[in-house]
Amino acid sequence: MSAAAETGPFYHGTKADLRVGGLLTAGFRSNYRPEVVMNHIYFTALRDGAGLAAELAAGEGDPRVYEVEPTGAFEDDPNVTDKKFPGNPTRSYRSRDPLRVVGEVVDWTRLTPAALQDWRERLAAIAADDRAEIIN
Repeated sequence: MSAAAETGPFYHGTKADLRVGGLLTAGFRSNYRPEVVMNHIYFTALRDGAGLAAELAAGEGDPRVYEVEPTGAFEDDPNVTDKKFPGNPTRSYRSRDPLRVVGEVVDWTRLTPAALQDWRERLAAIAADDRAEIIN
């Protein structure tokens, strides 16, 4: 299950205020389909990819990006690899094991309000499509 070729660093985007050394775990609702409780924790090797996830994350608070390290095996995120893009150009991964917070990253690229609105509209269209599924 390990994407062994990838060594990081890895990032996770959220609106939660996390602490160094804390663990991120699966079992929370999807940011994109809130009726789905996730069996995995998701992360990426692209700092700005985590920034996009942070901007789109559910909840209150400022979007934040954290450097994280997997505590166990991980695999390519099937929601964006091969299903939507050949290979793994987004360098997105998932794990059933926790991610340890290494530190907060502050030098990631924020979306413009127009770009953020475009992403929200795309996600709303996907959520409204009964055929859209999250591979969990």
